[in-house]
Amino acid sequence: MAEFTAVPLQAVGTNLNVLFSETPVCSNSCSILHREGSGLVEVRGSVKQCRALYKVYFGGNVAIPAEGTATIPISIAIALNGEALSSSIATVTPGATEQFNNLSSAAFVSVPMGCCSQISVKNVSAETIDIQNANLIVERVA
Repeated sequence: MAEFTAVPLQAVGTNLNVLFSETPVCSNSCSILHREGSGLVEVRGSVKQCRALYKVYFGGNVAIPAEGTATIPISIAIALNGEALSSSIATVTPGATEQFNNLSSAAFVSVPMGCCSQISVKNVSAETIDIQNANLIVERVA
């Protein structure tokens, strides 16, 4: 299991990843890899069975920046190899700019034996969003 966080406020452009600057918890396993400051987490299918199964959870506070357009929906999604998982899209419509709301999402990711996949959290909104206290937990469950 590993936890990746980004406490300070960051602006995340459309179709870009949330960057994670800290790793408060990381198991000694080689199956979950991350470089500090990156938005990508690599998970490996280093198992004896056909696939490794990972549970991915994201939570964070999101807002429309001061220069943005108020009252439009903003969304984040867990992405696998750069492609947003549509079942993981979380959306909120703030009533004003700089009004933070909490979004969370979860997904299971299956990685075939001997393969690798990249997990990220992507802004799938039509404009830049602010994100603060971002938290990504990746846990190998099988």
